[in-house]
Amino acid sequence: MGYTRLSDANVINEKYLDSILFEERLIDSVAADSSIEFLGSDFSMPVFMPAFSHLGRYNGRELTGLEEYSIAAKELNILNFVGMTENDMFEKIAATGAKTVRIVKPYADNAKLRDQLRFAEAAGAFAVGVDIDHIFGANGYDICVGEEMAAQTADMLRSYVEETKLPFIVKGVLSTADAVKCADIGAKAIIVSHHHGRLPYAAPPLMVLPEIKAALAGRGVRIIVDCGISSGADVYKALALGADAAAVGRAMLPALEKDGVRGVLEFFENVGKELRYVMSFTGFPAVDKIDGSALRFI
Repeated sequence: MGYTRLSDANVINEKYLDSILFEERLIDSVAADSSIEFLGSDFSMPVFMPAFSHLGRYNGRELTGLEEYSIAAKELNILNFVGMTENDMFEKIAATGAKTVRIVKPYADNAKLRDQLRFAEAAGAFAVGVDIDHIFGANGYDICVGEEMAAQTADMLRSYVEETKLPFIVKGVLSTADAVKCADIGAKAIIVSHHHGRLPYAAPPLMVLPEIKAALAGRGVRIIVDCGISSGADVYKALALGADAAAVGRAMLPALEKDGVRGVLEFFENVGKELRYVMSFTGFPAVDKIDGSALRFI
């Protein structure tokens, strides 16, 4: 039998997540509280929506998937994110009342990028940001839904920060080098992510997370993690390794596609229940008390 090397970063990430185990700490433990503060607002749990793009209508329903999960985010009181979309759709998402972060693609048309950031602020976004890991494709710069992407320099990112009154978030950080640059340009938060494995052999976000946390100590930058987060136990692992919150993405899609708002509500409620269950079993009463001391690695 020949030897096969597996380069899929999603498979690598899944194996890494599953290699992290918990010890129990039950004596003196209490039922845990999952509520958090994030960028000046209170949320029910450190489990956030993904920055999805291009979701249409499922099963003939009136609203798009983007609107449906935004409504669920409002009802759940969790932070909402949206990715690549035009201004008219973002306006509909903002109208749901969910506290929403708009993550704009790194368009080669920089005027469009800046216009979408300004529009989001005017429409009442909670925060804005730019995706830095959807830049390159097989033949140079990527083209996504007909739009050419472009590399983002530190000076460009700093100019976006300076042009908005909202907190600025950089999505797609997977190294201490980029994390420190984000702090230097004034970002208020980063999303540690490999964007569903765009780079072969990309390190699992949770593997680099402790180093990023240490590098940002005292800088006032909040950390979100995504990629493969599908359960409350996964969220707990991210928090224990240094994240302030985690975003659940593709794992919620079946519930969204089948049952819309109700499906997303049930999915996230179950994630929150499991998070609190694991917190209680490992002796942490509140999210800000969680550390990595109850983790064990295979």
